[in-house]
Amino acid sequence: MTQMGSTQHEQGRGWSPILRLLVSLALVVHLAAVVLPPLASPPPSSMLANRLIQPFRPYIGLLYLWHGYRFFAPDPGPGHSLRWRLVTESGDVREGTIPDAVNDWPRLLYHRRFMIPEKLSGMIPPLEAPADIQQQAQLEWGPLVRAVAAELLSRHDGASVSLDLVEHYLPTPGDVLDQQQQRPVAADAWIDRVRPLGTYALVAPDAGGSR
Repeated sequence: MTQMGSTQHEQGRGWSPILRLLVSLALVVHLAAVVLPPLASPPPSSMLANRLIQPFRPYIGLLYLWHGYRFFAPDPGPGHSLRWRLVTESGDVREGTIPDAVNDWPRLLYHRRFMIPEKLSGMIPPLEAPADIQQQAQLEWGPLVRAVAAELLSRHDGASVSLDLVEHYLPTPGDVLDQQQQRPVAADAWIDRVRPLGTYALVAPDAGGSR
C-alpha cells in the first residue's frame, strides 16, 4: 500500500503531455521575444531578424521588451546627436545639440534625450537611397522632427530653427593608434556624417502646421 500511495502521489504532481507542450511553447515564444529586439534594432541589423520579429511585435510591446541592448555591446555602432541652429524673434542666433552633456541634468534627462537622435537614425535612410524610399521614410520621421523643432521654437522664442542629424565617427583601434603615433590617417577618418533635416518655423494654426 505504501508503494501504491507513492505512485498515485507522483502521478498527481505530474503535468500532462499537452500541458508540458503548451508551457514549452510559451517559454520558446517568450525567449524569442527577449532575444529578437536586440538583433532587429537599432541598426545595423539583419533583414532576417527584422522579418522574424514582425509577429512578436504586439507581445513585445505589451511586456515592454523592446530594449536596445546593443548600445552597450562590444560593437555598439556610431552614436548620433541632433544639432540645431535657431533664430529668435529678435534676430539672435542660438545653437545647441540634443542631447547636451552639460545642460541636460539630471542624467536621466540626458539619457532620454539621447534616445531621440538614436530613434531618428533608425528611421532615416542614407542620402544615397532612392527618392521614393526617402519620401516614404519622411512620412515616419517627419512628425518626430517637427515636434522637436516646435519644442525648441517654443522654449527659445524662435522664429525658425534648422536641424541636422549628426552621425559621430566611431574610430577603430587602428585609427586611435595612428593618431597617437601621429601617422597619416584615412581621408574619411574622424569625420562625422551630417544629414540635414530641414528648417522649421511656427505658423498660424490655420496654415497647416510648421516648416
